[in-house]
Amino acid sequence: MAIILGIESSCDETSASICIDGEIKSNIIAGQAIHANYGGVVPELASRAHQQHIIPTVDHAIQQAKIHKNDIDAVAFTRGPGLLGSLLVGTSFAKAFALARHIPLIEVNHMQAHILAHFIDEPKPAFPFLCLTVSGGHTQIVLVKDFFDMELLGQTLDDAAGEAFDKTAKILNLPYPGGPLIDKYAKDGNPDAFKLPEPQIADLDFSFSGLKTAILYMVQAQEKLNPDFLQENLPDVCASVQSRIVSILLNKLKKAAKQTGVTNVAIAGGVSANSGLRESLLAMGSRYQWNVFIPKFEYCTDNAAMIAIAGYQKYLKNDFVGQDIAPLARMHV
Repeated sequence: MAIILGIESSCDETSASICIDGEIKSNIIAGQAIHANYGGVVPELASRAHQQHIIPTVDHAIQQAKIHKNDIDAVAFTRGPGLLGSLLVGTSFAKAFALARHIPLIEVNHMQAHILAHFIDEPKPAFPFLCLTVSGGHTQIVLVKDFFDMELLGQTLDDAAGEAFDKTAKILNLPYPGGPLIDKYAKDGNPDAFKLPEPQIADLDFSFSGLKTAILYMVQAQEKLNPDFLQENLPDVCASVQSRIVSILLNKLKKAAKQTGVTNVAIAGGVSANSGLRESLLAMGSRYQWNVFIPKFEYCTDNAAMIAIAGYQKYLKNDFVGQDIAPLARMHV
């Protein structure tokens, strides 16, 4: 039997999870509401909140899994990418926990973990598969050949899709975090109400900075004609924005599937919780006869279950690190 403690602290959510022989027994997440006051994550406040939350969060995860802390065989933690101060808290805790109990330490790449979240529950994708990984900080298309054999096929050249949602929400005067609110209002809107451009970027790379500018100019122009424009048209604007972001993502994914011939297709990361993206991917999968894999909502956003499941796979390979390990703000798949 292998019992893995997973620790996630890459941004503004402190999370701990227990994985027993590849099965997730607990997944506890402590959020940080304070950032809503500032319209975005404040790194210093995030670090301090992680320090406050990490011990009770780990304790809760252990209790929910109905084990004792001395039963744990290894500690897996997010090494990066992420906010350095936040990563330091999780890394330091994991190192101390492992050192005190003389158990192995396992580093996990946060972006790989998002992809490996697909191996928490059935159905699980067969290798190889394509994964569109979309979050506030990353937008990537990855060819997944094995658990830790991944090839980056395309990525954003500027802003991430999640950032495009959140920055658009600011333009629309929606509170932070605005991405889920755009999704909510879009359900009642017309996605064809306002025409927005699709960036013409070569290969499988993405760009969202120009789209954000186009949205800003469109709103400003409409408000000059009608000061109540947003108040009267918010659902239509949200639906149009969401439709364009989703089409940018899925058109590149379709191109990747055609180039590689891979028909197992998955999405991961925080933006994969977006209902418009999930529904459109299922429709596209049906049209092109893909095998589509979409994780449960709780495994889309940052969580320790994905760290624990990735850690479990590394544990099986005896892939451990020493106490000299340090967090990295930037890491590649």
